[in-house]
Amino acid sequence: MTWTERFRAMRMDVSPLRESRDFRLLFTAGSVFYLGSMVAYVAVPFAIYDLTGSNFMVGLVGLVELVPLVVFGLYGGALADHVDRRRLLVATGAVQVVLMVLFAWNAFADRPRVWVIFVLAAVYAAASSLQRPSREALEPRTVRHDQIAAANALSSFAMQFGVLLGPLVGGLLVAYAGVGWCFVVAVVGYVVATLLFAAMRPYPHDGETTPPSLRGIQEGLTYALRRRDLLGTYVVDIAAMMLAIPVVLFPALAHEVFGRPELLGLLYSAETVGALVATALSGWVGRVHHHGRAIVIAASLYGAFIAMAGLMPSFWLACGFLALAGAADMVSAVFRATVWNQTIPDTMRGRLAGIEMLSYSLGPMVGETRAGFVADAWSVRGAIVSGGAACVGGVLLTAAALRDFWTYDSRTDPHAVAERERRTAGAGGTPSRDA
Repeated sequence: MTWTERFRAMRMDVSPLRESRDFRLLFTAGSVFYLGSMVAYVAVPFAIYDLTGSNFMVGLVGLVELVPLVVFGLYGGALADHVDRRRLLVATGAVQVVLMVLFAWNAFADRPRVWVIFVLAAVYAAASSLQRPSREALEPRTVRHDQIAAANALSSFAMQFGVLLGPLVGGLLVAYAGVGWCFVVAVVGYVVATLLFAAMRPYPHDGETTPPSLRGIQEGLTYALRRRDLLGTYVVDIAAMMLAIPVVLFPALAHEVFGRPELLGLLYSAETVGALVATALSGWVGRVHHHGRAIVIAASLYGAFIAMAGLMPSFWLACGFLALAGAADMVSAVFRATVWNQTIPDTMRGRLAGIEMLSYSLGPMVGETRAGFVADAWSVRGAIVSGGAACVGGVLLTAAALRDFWTYDSRTDPHAVAERERRTAGAGGTPSRDA
């Protein structure tokens, strides 16, 4: 095989975009929605700091959002397993449009109110948590079963593009136009995304569903805990985020360690650049079947690259290893999502998506606290290196303890086989109907 042929084999598989109208709509809506979210993500903390001058008040908004995130993330997952997920996307999208309008109204007011920002942030966290499980649970139904890995890579690419571009746009708007215009941009993005959600065909559930309740949520948690291959995906993700995530230390790393505070933004974007490159070269993921092993290897490399970034003597070498870490983390994320979407039955997919959302939302919150504590008690480099090393150890221990996770093979796993046969037979919608 020539180098040209190898490169073509690695290019991102875009067949889901070519073949599925609803995936195109969902992909475009998610891209616009996430870009708007990241612009607003810059605006909220800046608005609070501009009004109060307090870093504590900026950090407090995360605590205000925590309870709605947990409660409505779990409830949103249960709701997604009972109602038409497309309608839930449209309804929650409309709510978020209204909330962004109120954010903008407060920002443009003669006397913006801090308490208004906190109330809106809490309600927004609830609406967003209600929506996200439906969006993630709906994606597998818009593509063929054998296209799920490619669809995951495409969605991840769109998300990372928003992570990279959104803060840049938000920062420019804050500097040259004013914080209120960030919310205006978010309003436009949310309106477009909600209209695209509305353009999708309905996705009613096939057969009897479980009404949203504590019992239904408990059923989802029990299902996740009993499936050791599925449990491994959650534990690995939590281990990586709680132990190795270094983002909170970037200001200290740029200023105190390298003496280059003007280059702080590059530290924040390095992992995203690596993730974008990894997804752009993700054509090979559909040919991998031992997803558990791929997740373990990728997550271990993530921890190792983070540790190496903490050891590097130069700023640019540190950025290089952070980019490698971002690429490894993205590979792990793609395969985790593939396991979820190829094996979880549609009747449980919303509740499991809610659990997944909590696993990758709460992990960074705890991880940032751990990193800050270790950095103050020891050193910035020590916190980064020890976190990366601990991540490698945690991932390897998970693989050793959960053998079903390590030996998972999508060709023979009973859950993957059952879901593949169900879709082929049309029990939950044939590929032609779902795609």
